[in-house]
Amino acid sequence: MAKKIEVGYVHMSGCTGCLVSFADNYDKLFTILDRYVELCSCLALIDARHMDTMDIAIVEGSVCIQDKLSVDEIKETREKAGIVVALGGCACYGNITRFCRGGQQNQPQLESFVPIGDLIKVDLYIPGCAPTPQQIRNVCVMAYLLLRGDDKQKELATAYLTPLMKLAQGGTEACGCDLMTNVINQGLCMGCGSCSASCPVRAITMEYGKPNIERDLCIKCGACYAQCPRSFFNEAIISQYEAIDDAVKGALQ
Repeated sequence: MAKKIEVGYVHMSGCTGCLVSFADNYDKLFTILDRYVELCSCLALIDARHMDTMDIAIVEGSVCIQDKLSVDEIKETREKAGIVVALGGCACYGNITRFCRGGQQNQPQLESFVPIGDLIKVDLYIPGCAPTPQQIRNVCVMAYLLLRGDDKQKELATAYLTPLMKLAQGGTEACGCDLMTNVINQGLCMGCGSCSASCPVRAITMEYGKPNIERDLCIKCGACYAQCPRSFFNEAIISQYEAIDDAVKGALQ
């Protein structure tokens, strides 16, 4: 087994739902921490007073720009990490901390929250509110294979991670209109309902086989676009799906 990769988990402003989703991997999480990842910082698990250099920083939550400590911490994260991963809708797009109306609960009390990509360069997005445990697990395994694997494993990891990297290059704005512009208006929607099922605030309903978006309820988390099978995942990952799936299962056995 190759040397572990060093990973830091950085918690900004959020509900901690992404960390709960991460922990919901249960025994697979122990396998990841035992074999592949050296967790060098995590607010809930490790008493680390200072941030060390790391291969990957996983950041949960948006940044309150009225809080100087938070702004300094996210900038330090970028300096200390080789790769920065935005985990969840708040880190990727601001989500409910940035934009909230329509009666959602737990509205933020401070004034201004921004996604981390508005302040630093982000290399990869794991969107969703919260992302599934399997998605977080798969990215952890694929990141390890990309940095420590053989040529074949690096090829599979690149195929899996490239769409998530391209998603990060797309900017820090997300809403249901992404589906309308990039999927429905292009004639790609197949009426599967994945977008509706993934919406955490039930802002999307299926009418006559197509999604209908209630914009007053939308919290702009990006979950619907990320879940749509016709959105950003490309042929490279589809054509190698079985090999990628086998690689993840093999790593966690």
